[in-house]
Amino acid sequence: MELKNYLKRYFGFEDFRPGQEETIQSVVGKKHTISMLPTGTGKSLCYQLPGYLVDGPVLIVSPLLSLMQDQVEQMMAMGEKRVIALNSFLSPQQKGKAMEELERFRFIFISPEMLGIDSVLKRIKKLSVSLFVVDEAHCISQWGYDFRPDYLKLGEFREKLGHPLTLALTATASEEVRRDIAEKLHLGDWNEVVYSVDRPAISLALEFASAFQDKLDRTVELVKFFKGPGIIYFSSKKVAEQTAAHMREKGITNAMAYHGGLDPESRILIQQQFINGQLDVVCATSAFGMGINKENVRYVIHFHMPMQIESYLQEIGRAARDGRDSIAVLIYTPGDEQLAYQLAEGELPDQYQIERLFAFIIDNQLHYHDLDGRAEELSMICGFTEIQWRIVEDYLSSIETIDYNKDKRSLGQLIENRLQVKNKQIKKMLEWIHTQECKRAFILGMFGEEIQDRPRNCCSNCGINIDHFEETEPAGGQCDAALDWKQELASILLMRERI
Repeated sequence: MELKNYLKRYFGFEDFRPGQEETIQSVVGKKHTISMLPTGTGKSLCYQLPGYLVDGPVLIVSPLLSLMQDQVEQMMAMGEKRVIALNSFLSPQQKGKAMEELERFRFIFISPEMLGIDSVLKRIKKLSVSLFVVDEAHCISQWGYDFRPDYLKLGEFREKLGHPLTLALTATASEEVRRDIAEKLHLGDWNEVVYSVDRPAISLALEFASAFQDKLDRTVELVKFFKGPGIIYFSSKKVAEQTAAHMREKGITNAMAYHGGLDPESRILIQQQFINGQLDVVCATSAFGMGINKENVRYVIHFHMPMQIESYLQEIGRAARDGRDSIAVLIYTPGDEQLAYQLAEGELPDQYQIERLFAFIIDNQLHYHDLDGRAEELSMICGFTEIQWRIVEDYLSSIETIDYNKDKRSLGQLIENRLQVKNKQIKKMLEWIHTQECKRAFILGMFGEEIQDRPRNCCSNCGINIDHFEETEPAGGQCDAALDWKQELASILLMRERI
């Protein structure tokens, strides 16, 4: 099969990007495939093109509602109308209509939580899914940097769908994580397409700041200095908001904050303004970037230290998608790691919460299955966040014979093991920060690679000519004050109404 002919026919491209053709060839050859391709190399094409070459719908499991919606809107903008996202963005009426007409869709995006609803799974089972796609597949592995308990059930769901042909996509997964992905998805035999995590066009810079104010001042200085557009990543919603406001006060008027606390319409609007050049810089949490198709991001700044090398690679990979020279700067202040450790602990339930939970279960003589649908009540009693409760719920749902004391100890041990994994990842990030060797070589070594051709402006240890990234034209002016936000939102959300 001459895949380039189909590439030209359906997408108008002359050539594949690295890894795409090998991945697609494996999929159309009916082989289960795990594909690790760098951020920005077009992983979505790896299931979109096969979708036109196989009979039956393509089911894409995605961890983020915003990512799902972005991909649906991009496909609809390219003329594909047989695509839908089954998520909370749909009203009950839209969801009901979509479920009735599911046969007419070629591409169906779905969250793992919705796939776990019996009525939805039974409805999809009737479709004879031709390709089962797991996007951000590292989320299924306990060794992956972004482990999601809901992903653990995908192997079971896949079996109920009749073991369809499967494609697992990720940008960063060690050999250990890839093995875990295959095991959790029950793949048996599979092909792997693994490309280097290196992004030669991105210079890796580390700077030290003595205190928070110094870091803030340096961030503003860099944004004014660099060619735009750019993204600044934060671990705190509050600091992202404050920094964006501070930048506007300092004359960087095309700056906005983006985080999961914003309503969906605001998030979509900021994404589209950034893509369309109405914003020069976005102060964002890690929620920003996945699925954003913007090729000319010239710099990425990390205001806070990432919690692991893998997420650092994901986030700097938003830059240089057009292959042009770009720079990633991490500004480190001694003690920054404490925030990372606190966040790691906060993602997991603590011993006090577990004690409260089991006291409630024992006092009320409950079976673990009796906890279904009581997430809000238990969150009030035990103080669980949504993520913490999902971890607990997944563990309890796997237990067949109840032994309260043993189960409580086992859950505590599981949480402790998971925390150790997270802390180990933070320490590896700290090693990268403090290493005196080539920072690019350090990262490649983590993935079993060696540096081949060291790029010019490789990293701050090898030497970077910062002037190479200087903005030589006047900085962007004011955002259009007369911008009609309602009109802008209406045009952005129009495609959602067509569903």
